[in-house]
Amino acid sequence: MLEQSLQQARSLFIRRWGEMASGWGISRTMAEIHAALFITSQPLCTDDLMERLQASRGNISMNLRQLLNWGLIHRVHHQGDRKEYFVAEADIWQMFEIITRERRRREVEPIVETIERCRAMLAESKSGGGEALRSELTTCDRRLADMQSFFTTMNGLFNVMLKVGAGGVGEIVRRLRGDGK
Repeated sequence: MLEQSLQQARSLFIRRWGEMASGWGISRTMAEIHAALFITSQPLCTDDLMERLQASRGNISMNLRQLLNWGLIHRVHHQGDRKEYFVAEADIWQMFEIITRERRRREVEPIVETIERCRAMLAESKSGGGEALRSELTTCDRRLADMQSFFTTMNGLFNVMLKVGAGGVGEIVRRLRGDGK
């Protein structure tokens, strides 16, 4: 019964983690590999992952490289065994930092750069046109400025979270709730 419960819990976690992948902008297999390594106490090799996830060697290998590049998993070698084994980063806070930094690099920074370029384009064309066009330009610029301010604030919040670490964030949350007086 215990083994069955363990397998069901692992399968559910792997499936749900894989379902979240599209929201992160990564492949389902990449997320499932990460989940399988995270939820397992022993290092797994490519063959183990192929069997557990019913995926091809090429798909597993390609996604393992991505996870290694992100720093979410690490290679482990067993003495006398030529296979490479892998383990997931077990520190939740470290995992959060890695994923958030990568998402910021891949998603937030490009949109912030785009907003800055758009606002520069609008600033160059403030003269001319009718009142309706100038009003539309002003609305567009104001909304882009609001979005830029939001991203700047969220980036600052992320930097504070990195600076204070897991314990500091927990303390901030307790104080905001009124629990940590």
